Amino acid sequence: MTTVSLPGSKSVTARALFLAAAAEGVTTLRRPLLADDTEAFAEGLERLGYAVERGARDGEDRRITGRPAGPAAATADIMCRDGATVARFLPGLVAAGRGEYRFDASEQLRRRPIGPLVTALRELGVRVECEEAEGHLPLRVVADGVKGGELELDAGLSSQYLTALLLLGPLTDEGLRITVTGLVSVPYVEITIAMMRSFGVTVEREGDTFVVPPGGYRAADYAVEPDASTASYFFAAAALTGREVTVPGLGRGALQGDLRFVDILRKMGAEVRVGEDTTTVRGTGTLRGVTVNMRDISDTMPTLAAIAPFADGPVRIEDVYNTRIKESDRLDACADNLGRLGIRTATGRDWLEIHPGTPVGAEIGCRRDHRMAMSFSVTALRTPGITLDDPECVKKTFPDFHRVFAEVWGPPAGTT
Repeated sequence: MTTVSLPGSKSVTARALFLAAAAEGVTTLRRPLLADDTEAFAEGLERLGYAVERGARDGEDRRITGRPAGPAAATADIMCRDGATVARFLPGLVAAGRGEYRFDASEQLRRRPIGPLVTALRELGVRVECEEAEGHLPLRVVADGVKGGELELDAGLSSQYLTALLLLGPLTDEGLRITVTGLVSVPYVEITIAMMRSFGVTVEREGDTFVVPPGGYRAADYAVEPDASTASYFFAAAALTGREVTVPGLGRGALQGDLRFVDILRKMGAEVRVGEDTTTVRGTGTLRGVTVNMRDISDTMPTLAAIAPFADGPVRIEDVYNTRIKESDRLDACADNLGRLGIRTATGRDWLEIHPGTPVGAEIGCRRDHRMAMSFSVTALRTPGITLDDPECVKKTFPDFHRVFAEVWGPPAGTT
């Protein structure tokens, strides 16, 4: 059995940085993710005048001094890089303060939509100006506090819009009552609500309506659990190679819904053990074809697509339209890359079907998407000749991925 320690969750780290900045007091974050997305978030906070300091443990921890009244800086330019959480969470944080703030990003992130959040903030009385294409970055927020109240939100493209508003709620004068439609990736909203509770705020849910009280946050000493999406590559590799891997820090009490990926591996024939604080997957030499709805764990869709050719029957992935507006159009990217490997696929608006086959070596088009690079690195364990056209794109969430993956699994098939 191999045990592998993985970096902190990107989703948890981003929320923790927001909560720490908004809270009364000094928060210590234990083992947050240190990668391009989260560094962009921390840099944004620093530009806004928040104190973000390295703590103990060889600088891995972070200490953030909160400012419940909002940013210290009256003006700031925030470069979000490729970080969608930066672009979707920080406008809500600054809206609760007073000042004028500009947000811009990479060309990749400029293409991704932010319209539902812009509309919601405007309905709350916040002045938000999209400088170029409506509903996209770059944008400018002219903030003068938020009264709060009721609003409706279309969360069919991303749960991050709802998370941004939930996080904002306690910073408003009256709180928020948010009614949502088409909510995707529900487990990510559950992460948000659980973490808000750790910082002193309880969100009530009444069907499709979320009720957030005013009153602000309290600082906390908060440990960030390992990234479950990242763990999916190691779990899939175990299922594919017939080996066994254990990831500590992810167990029955884990916040992240993406740990449910192991349930799919179990259906495909792998042995799975989920303990209090660990999860173990062992390959059995068999991968069965499955049909699965991945609406709530869509970030792991490329992981499943990457091992699907080795199943004994077709693998059909359904209800994942929102993956088309991630770092890349992931449905199209997976189908294209599987085609390069000689695997037959079919795809529609929100689904992908992958037929069994023997992949052949080819260059994977990463499309600057970290999940393409990491997913097809798993395929390479049983496919000689796979290369990545942009291996460095993994720095977005796991800069050391290639080194750690090779240490655990050895070099890809056909290499030494």
